Amino acid sequence: MLQLDGLTRRFGDHVAVDDVSFEVGAGQLVGFVGGNGAGKTTTMRMIMGVLEPTAGQVRWNDAAVTTADRRRFGYMPEERGLYPKQPVLEQVVYLAQLHGVSAADAKERGIKLLDRFGLAERAKDKLESLSLGNQQRVQIITAVIAQPTMLVLDEPFSGLDPGAVDDMVALLREITIAGTPVLFSSHQLDLVERLCDRIVILSRGRVVANGEADELRRSGPLRHRLVTGDDAGWVRDLGWLDVVDVAGNTAIVALTAPEDTDRLLAEAMRRGSVRELAEIVPTVADIYREVSS
Repeated sequence: MLQLDGLTRRFGDHVAVDDVSFEVGAGQLVGFVGGNGAGKTTTMRMIMGVLEPTAGQVRWNDAAVTTADRRRFGYMPEERGLYPKQPVLEQVVYLAQLHGVSAADAKERGIKLLDRFGLAERAKDKLESLSLGNQQRVQIITAVIAQPTMLVLDEPFSGLDPGAVDDMVALLREITIAGTPVLFSSHQLDLVERLCDRIVILSRGRVVANGEADELRRSGPLRHRLVTGDDAGWVRDLGWLDVVDVAGNTAIVALTAPEDTDRLLAEAMRRGSVRELAEIVPTVADIYREVSS
């Protein structure tokens, strides 16, 4: 288990990461969400020891993380850190060896992973000859080839085509099923919502939401969409109802109590026909916009 305890990082007077605490449990896939400059990359760099925290602590299995622990972590930075003029398989093997994998095992694993991502025929090509999407595939391979105990991925899906995204998703599921904790950042909120066991939302360096996707969706106000046969403007006259928006025969309302659903339905039916009264379940994107504003 990875634990962040009050992690803080200042650059002069600027607080980039402010008292961040959350956990990534064994076999969990945790999505790390936030806008540009929210502090995600800085947090990941502190996890990996690239940056020292100003305050707080990174813990691994209830103890302060060590250099030896981090050597077994897999890391994929947002900015590619590979060698453009070196052949693909050669550097995949080399980087695996730095993590203690034997040359023979590294080559065998590397060939299998390159084949899995459709790059087997490019194994001897220089990295710079590959498209940016294929370079991203190689970067992913180098992060997972040593079978890490923890996986930290900064924007792993950036630049990948739909087929490569599916390959990556399948690989991450295999890794988490084996018990490895995975933390990844992404601006693709629909993907985060679909994949993740938990979601951590960062804004201005602070955690503003943390929980399971369904838990976060249910944490906001209870909103419903009412569609009537005629103009729905009358909902504005109901003093007990919080009206979010009205457009013609459609009204979006926030209910303060579950029993208000029946109350609203009865009132709407008294005034005419009702075509729809449905709960609006927010997406992760909706939650992100709400807590980050």
